[in-house]
Amino acid sequence: MKLAWILWLASVMPPSVADPLCLATTVYLEARNQSVLGQRAVAEVALRRRESGRWGDSVCAVVTAPKQFAPTLVKPDFRLANLKAWNRAVAIAFHSERVWAIPNRNRQMVVPGADHFLAHHIADADWAQGVPVAQIGDHTFYKVVNL
Repeated sequence: MKLAWILWLASVMPPSVADPLCLATTVYLEARNQSVLGQRAVAEVALRRRESGRWGDSVCAVVTAPKQFAPTLVKPDFRLANLKAWNRAVAIAFHSERVWAIPNRNRQMVVPGADHFLAHHIADADWAQGVPVAQIGDHTFYKVVNL
């Protein structure tokens, strides 16, 4: 599947259906080589951003905000070719959405408060000014205050 096709499909679906698709795509692109815990942490950051409303009111809006997540940084003709990794990303997206439906005080968080992350093998750490929450695999998760 090409990234452009997935994002187009998400754009014509209602948010309740599109959001898990956008979340799975983001988990796949950002963390398919990471542990399940690392992939859940990436999903948690996107869901926390949606909940805050500062980056958009749907997961698709959040993950396609300019230069925030891989769906806007990867070429549109990129193929999501690893079926095993895609299936795992989909399962993690649905699991994460279920966890996020639980009241905040009862959620089991992977990276509490984190609203940013840095994939060290891809990005430069110059922007990383927040409070580090956790390091999982080659990702560091941050709580950024004063945006």
